[in-house]
Amino acid sequence: MLEHIHAHLDQALSLDQLASLSCWSRWQLQRVFMLHTGLSVAQYIRELRLSKAAELLLDTPLRQLDIALACGFESEISFSRSFRQMFGCPPGQYRQRGVRIGLRTPLRPDCNSPVLQRMVQVRIETRPAFELVGVFGEIAGLYAANPDFKTSVPRLWQRFAQRVADTRSRVRIGVLDVRDNHPEARIPYWAGVVTPLANDQGLSRLSVPAQQYAVVPCHGPIGQLEHLIDWFIQSWLPDSGYCGVNGFDLEIYPPDFEPQNPDARMEYWVPVTLCQHGHSPSLR
Repeated sequence: MLEHIHAHLDQALSLDQLASLSCWSRWQLQRVFMLHTGLSVAQYIRELRLSKAAELLLDTPLRQLDIALACGFESEISFSRSFRQMFGCPPGQYRQRGVRIGLRTPLRPDCNSPVLQRMVQVRIETRPAFELVGVFGEIAGLYAANPDFKTSVPRLWQRFAQRVADTRSRVRIGVLDVRDNHPEARIPYWAGVVTPLANDQGLSRLSVPAQQYAVVPCHGPIGQLEHLIDWFIQSWLPDSGYCGVNGFDLEIYPPDFEPQNPDARMEYWVPVTLCQHGHSPSLR
């Protein structure tokens, strides 16, 4: 059913039609889809259509009306209204800005781990430059011969919590410097928050430049993150139309994040750019 949606975004897609492609009734389809994705079927289709439209605005000279029709909208008016609701600006302004923000990509199953047999939707975002203040250390990452990130990363966050009061009320960011990383080299890691901070004496500071990212959502205990990153690198990225670039990976932890909570949510941001070998993003 998902393949049918992805291949026919320019056509009318009714719930009756989609239910007939599955083993469920309309009601069952909506319940199952919401349970596994957190989205309604209609919302998922609308966000993919608008993301495809945003790509066309940035990558082609097509008129807005032509883009609207190519993405399954009946009129330019309905397209513009929906586009503004999703991206916070009209299509023309998004095109003029020329930055990929808020793009949704097709759901893909993560089958690398029995714990993670669920659908994952990666999105594309551009984050402006920011200053981080926190503590610094080095870790052996996922693909190191002797990875130690499961112990070294928590130790860095413990050091940060000991140095800075009331960090749990703020968004916390882990930054991995993989700009010049050799597979066997230790990775510089910062645990901190975005400036300003009332008392940052003795803490390390890091300037992170503006960058386009693929954002990978992680839902569940933090131990799942390593499987999710492995799936992203080995399965999602090669077929996405995007290429990884050397830069700063980000771990975004919301306020009051509990790493072992089965309902915990955080995001892993990976620097990416459009591939130059003619493989367009998988928004079809």
